[in-house]
Amino acid sequence: MVKIDIKVENVVANARIADSLDLKYIESKLENAMFTKKKFPGLVYRTKDPRSAFLIFRSGKVVCTGSKTEEGVRRVIDKLAAELRSIGIKVEEHPDFVVQNIVASANIGKELNLGAIVVGLELEGMEYEPEVFPGLVFRIKDPKSAILIFSSGRLVITGGKTMEDCEKSVKVLLDKLTELELL
Repeated sequence: MVKIDIKVENVVANARIADSLDLKYIESKLENAMFTKKKFPGLVYRTKDPRSAFLIFRSGKVVCTGSKTEEGVRRVIDKLAAELRSIGIKVEEHPDFVVQNIVASANIGKELNLGAIVVGLELEGMEYEPEVFPGLVFRIKDPKSAILIFSSGRLVITGGKTMEDCEKSVKVLLDKLTELELL
């Protein structure tokens, strides 16, 4: 069995930090905050240290992206809450959050024949249109995820909610490729 390292690239999480928020007020007080109601209903707020981005909505919900760990998400959400409190907005001190998606990458370490994979896996949960996109999209039901497979052997794993989900998804793929003698 091939053993490959999986590296988390991004953790996307959401939280409710307040019952409602005045996005125009927040934009006027926080540097790097941008609210263009005509283009998007949420405020975009970027932080530099640690580097992350938020989508903040009137409903008090936020989506956080850019962290590579759950601990990183905790840090940036707590930092956002502290910044909002510093400008007079009542928000929870340590808002609960839920990881919605982990994006990870891996490298099998050898070139893959995507055409043979498509034939071997008989289009089971796959999309492959090389004229449109150079990777094969392999969808997995359990855990619910998708792996982008490139002929270089590189993989992008998305849809998992834990690192364990990402590891299981890669194992499903590697088991199928090994079974078909395509590895």
